[in-house]
Amino acid sequence: MTEPRIRLAVPPAQDLDEPGTGGPAWVPTRALGRSVLLTGLLLVLGVALGRVDLVLLGAPFAIGAAMALRRMPRSAPEVTITADEEYLVEGGEVHAGLTVANPDVIDYDLVVVRTRTSPWIDLENADRPFAIEVASDNWTAVELSGKAGRWGRHEVGPAAARVAACSGLLACRPVVTEAHALRVYPVTEPFAAVEAMPAAAGLVGNHRSRRPGEGGELAGVRPFAPGDRLRRIDWRVSLRTRDLHVAATLSDRDAEVLLLLDVLGEAGVSGGVNGSASVLDTTVRASAAIAEHYLKRGDRVSLLEYGANARRLRPATGRRQYLTVLEWLLDVKADSADEAAYEHAFGAHHVSPDALVVVLTPLVDPRSADMLARLTQSGRYTVAVDTLPDGLAPPARSQWTPLATRLWRIERDNVLGRLREHGVPVVTWAGAGSLDLVLRDVARLASAPRGR
Repeated sequence: MTEPRIRLAVPPAQDLDEPGTGGPAWVPTRALGRSVLLTGLLLVLGVALGRVDLVLLGAPFAIGAAMALRRMPRSAPEVTITADEEYLVEGGEVHAGLTVANPDVIDYDLVVVRTRTSPWIDLENADRPFAIEVASDNWTAVELSGKAGRWGRHEVGPAAARVAACSGLLACRPVVTEAHALRVYPVTEPFAAVEAMPAAAGLVGNHRSRRPGEGGELAGVRPFAPGDRLRRIDWRVSLRTRDLHVAATLSDRDAEVLLLLDVLGEAGVSGGVNGSASVLDTTVRASAAIAEHYLKRGDRVSLLEYGANARRLRPATGRRQYLTVLEWLLDVKADSADEAAYEHAFGAHHVSPDALVVVLTPLVDPRSADMLARLTQSGRYTVAVDTLPDGLAPPARSQWTPLATRLWRIERDNVLGRLREHGVPVVTWAGAGSLDLVLRDVARLASAPRGR
């Protein structure tokens, strides 16, 4: 899917300084040209015909132009774009503004300012020019407000301003300022997984492990041994057996969750936060929700792209990691390249053996199914999340016939069936509780004894 084009609203940037002068280029307007032409014509006719009335008729035009040009501006206007620097989420309010400052001692008669906006930043009246007046050594602001339609890195601007001075006889060339970047984070879909993790590898955390240690889950009662804490003594069993016994517990540990994003292709058309969702929209929003859930539980979360770039975010925990995850997701793009292999950038050895691998994939590329099979065969705890929206046609440059689309759907269902037969659980993303049943089965398989 190609990115939407920015609407053309301002001219391209130009060199505002005149060669050799070091100052802004002020050019005469058509009003000055008509005034000079009319004055010269009346003077020539008056002298040629010997009529004084024609000379007197052209005198006001000459005097008016001379009085207007007696003080010419020397400085160009300063245009600034301001926008929210706060935490912006899809569908949230965006407050932006254009500020035009006049550093000169001459008043600007009229300033016409206009700006570009990204199609996903819907600002009111941003597609029309604004006419304002700016006094000398002063500034005027134009406020723009709207909503952010989609996650990603967007821009407000560039903006251009054209100034008229000296009663409209002079105009400055367009002053173009750079765009202001905005970061719009994906909206977090509700997600909660209450099932236990298949493996807990850290030292402390919220998940029950199979190893004895300090925790809240009772593992049994055993005889007292040196090093046991007195508060662990089970007095009821000790009085009955006449020997000290302590309550043994299972340690609570954290887990690592690897979110593997399949970016080999894009399908569907993004309609923003209130419209239809493409594959990338579903992938990014689901990743943000899953990461937020597990980071709040104290787990370590890492991200990895399955594509030519193979971007990776190292595992960490805490709110700082959550903000880093959101920033990392802003740069997720579909990889439309048709290179054959990605094994040089991705392999099972890059995945921790105790990590829960959540693969978000539309399963429209055969390489995605092969990657899932390799992860499962390597012994990784893998869960596949289907991010293809319901009723979506296959990604293609040409229009597919209904029969071809039906055959493609049947083939894709066969791929899903083969993955499940090879032990790869596949679940469709549906928000809260999407992974509960799958995680329960994975945790049950992880707790079973493994053959050597």
